[in-house]
Amino acid sequence: MSFEIIDADGHVTETWEQIARHLEEPYRRRSLLTPFFPQDGWDRRLMGTKGDWAGDGKSWAEALDAGGMSMGVLYPTLGLFMPFLRDVEWAVVLCRAYNTMLYKDVTSQSPRLKGVALLPLQDPAAAARELERCVSELGFVGGMVSADSYYLLGHPRFDPIYATAQRLRVPIGVHAAGTDMNAVGHEPFPKFIQAHTVSHAFAQLRQITSMMFDGIPVRFPELSIAYLEAGSGWIPYFLQRMDEEYEKRGASEAKLLTESPTEMVRSHPIYFSCEADEPLLPQALAYVGNDRIMYASDFPHWDHSYPKSVKELADRADLSDEAKRNVLAANARRFYHL
Repeated sequence: MSFEIIDADGHVTETWEQIARHLEEPYRRRSLLTPFFPQDGWDRRLMGTKGDWAGDGKSWAEALDAGGMSMGVLYPTLGLFMPFLRDVEWAVVLCRAYNTMLYKDVTSQSPRLKGVALLPLQDPAAAARELERCVSELGFVGGMVSADSYYLLGHPRFDPIYATAQRLRVPIGVHAAGTDMNAVGHEPFPKFIQAHTVSHAFAQLRQITSMMFDGIPVRFPELSIAYLEAGSGWIPYFLQRMDEEYEKRGASEAKLLTESPTEMVRSHPIYFSCEADEPLLPQALAYVGNDRIMYASDFPHWDHSYPKSVKELADRADLSDEAKRNVLAANARRFYHL
């Protein structure tokens, strides 16, 4: 049986030079002098032996065809590290330049490519304005906030972002970045293999805890949220852990919640992405419903397995055809209003 395939989380391998071309003056001059991110020095691509490159519309259109995908929703690569910039003004103008580049170089080249706006968490009001610009002027289908950051995304300071997304009827993708955990008080890992093993999952556990117990789904009940690039095996375990905390302390410390975190996920538009070969994917689907988990290629990052991952998921004997249809396309179509 053949299935429609929509990539809920692909990436653009944008270069610093691409972004700099779209900086407004006087910031373009600054781009020649100010180091960009990331600055950890880790060799993510192992001397160029891992991953692929897809920094323009042509490359991504070819990638869609290679795996038989009908559409790809695109997130940044360098931009994943944006929240660690301390200069607020610089972060705002870089996000604007990146989003303009994404439209001109990539998404405007094919209706099969959809952009997600990179938003500067350093200035939530500016982030809300940028989301409005990207949706209304550039045709983007959502906004991205980084799970890896100094910030807890449940804080009311970010309400302008969520309110704007809800009003525009576009989702927010909480995307993990794969960087060090010292931003949240840990001794830095010495090697990338250690940081990358922990970072995606840890960052998402941190943010779903903040957003859930600070009542984002209650305060913004029509806002769709996805937790991306941490797999799905953690979902039943961690929701149950949050349920236990809510049962014992929720009346005092999570007063906005009217039901357990598990029930909040089941009754609100909260989504997750998965890996095609995850052993615990059937259990995650059974726990939250097969209408809440989306296929994500992670192409062209160093650790992707696309297009192999499409066949792996489509051929799984432990998933029903209905589940496969939902995971491979229908859930992403619903989440992004495609």
